Amino acid sequence: MRVKFHQSLDDLKEKLLVMAGMVEQAIQRSIEAYRTRDLSICELVLRSEPSINRLEREIDQMALDLLAMEQPMAIDLRFILSVIRINADLERVGDQAVNIAVRVREMGAFANIDLPVDIPKLASLSSAMVRKALQAFIEADADLASSVLKMDDQVDEMNDAAFYALSSLIKERPELTPQSLNALIIARNLERVGDHATNIAEDVIFWVRGADVRHHTTPA
Repeated sequence: MRVKFHQSLDDLKEKLLVMAGMVEQAIQRSIEAYRTRDLSICELVLRSEPSINRLEREIDQMALDLLAMEQPMAIDLRFILSVIRINADLERVGDQAVNIAVRVREMGAFANIDLPVDIPKLASLSSAMVRKALQAFIEADADLASSVLKMDDQVDEMNDAAFYALSSLIKERPELTPQSLNALIIARNLERVGDHATNIAEDVIFWVRGADVRHHTTPA
């Protein structure tokens, strides 16, 4: 029975990684749509959302079934609880990709202008946080997960800089308000991606070390 249980844990992990791959692809596509203003890529992102949502429900059900049918030991219990939380954060990263795609589609109605914000750079950093957090999950590496937490301040700083630059542009050139507002919201979406990556990293630390490092407490 224990062998079967651990096989079920492996299956749960594999399914979560499938979810992660779909979400990462959605984020990459949304940023590519921003960079190229290719609205057909926006549609790919929007069409991927139902599959991500369906997989989120399947993973939650698998995890709940394991909790109901087994009596997992402490580290296995923490693993299952972490999967449930990581699953929710991944779904929300997918939501951010959809939000970005919607904003890019709205920007398509206006002239494509140079804006004082490097959205691709911000996207690269927040996406790197997600990848590193997921790598920490794959490898059960709490130290790697801890390194993700340190990256969040950089994303916050870039988002703040984008806010001030775009707010100033709106004041100076009101005719560019639609493009500026959409870019501002996209930057905020990417900042939220970084927040979700931070949550995932914290859940990895909780699983591996049994330490709750939320709210800026120090990992054990």
